[in-house]
Amino acid sequence: MSLQHFAIIVLLTAIWGFNFVAIKFGLNFIPPIEFCCIRFFLVSMPAIFFIKPPSTSFKLIATYGLIMFALQFSLLFIGIYMGITAGLASLLFQTQVFFSILLAVIFLNEKITIWQIIGALIAFFGIVIIGINLKNDTSLIGFALVLAAAIAWGLGNLISKKIKTTNILSLVVWGGFFSWPLLLLMSIFFEGTDKIIDSFYHYTWGSIFAVIYIVYISTLLGFYIWNWLLNKYPISIVAPFCLLVPIFGMLSSMLLLEEPLEWWKFVAILLVLLGLYINSYFAKQRN
Repeated sequence: MSLQHFAIIVLLTAIWGFNFVAIKFGLNFIPPIEFCCIRFFLVSMPAIFFIKPPSTSFKLIATYGLIMFALQFSLLFIGIYMGITAGLASLLFQTQVFFSILLAVIFLNEKITIWQIIGALIAFFGIVIIGINLKNDTSLIGFALVLAAAIAWGLGNLISKKIKTTNILSLVVWGGFFSWPLLLLMSIFFEGTDKIIDSFYHYTWGSIFAVIYIVYISTLLGFYIWNWLLNKYPISIVAPFCLLVPIFGMLSSMLLLEEPLEWWKFVAILLVLLGLYINSYFAKQRN
């Protein structure tokens, strides 16, 4: 991976790390499924009137949107809404790295070296250290929902590789278009119209900023970069960089939500960075 692409993916992980703080803040005012619906409605509208759909079947685009957007983010938002902290959510969500690599090996026949496995294990040990030392009151259901969201991301990565479109913005916009109607129905059914209407009376400048950040920076810009990189490199090379997301997530949570950052978190961060270096270096040597 070139230095330029390395810098781009690190910036992307910082954007997605702060995203958890924005989600946590927005959920103080907006119900989780409604929040997802608003996100992907704004992602797709009015852009679909100006951007042509990707040169693939609508069935594949719809599948991508329903799994990568509707399923993944409704699970994540509900998990956070049920009490998972922003820092812990950013950590659990990145287990998608291991699901992505496993699914790529099984379904795409991608090859990984022993050094990449060692790198992933070192990084995973850093994640384990964080998980062991986080002492929060966390619901088991919320914990499971965030892990399920990580699996959905891994599945979405496989679909993205299958689509193989060079028009990434089109894929995000049209995938979002297929996701928000289902999310709207889910919000009406599970959250109720009264709660949806009431939420619009409690918007603040902070919640509006959260929506803008999540829609235009985290989603449109973030997924454009992510899918662009997946078209250039194997999943086994790109996906491990997402282990940086919880690092930025915890740092932004510390600064903005006053979550503590103890010494053991720095040890975990060093292990994650070492694992990433081993994985990316030896993957480059293989190619």
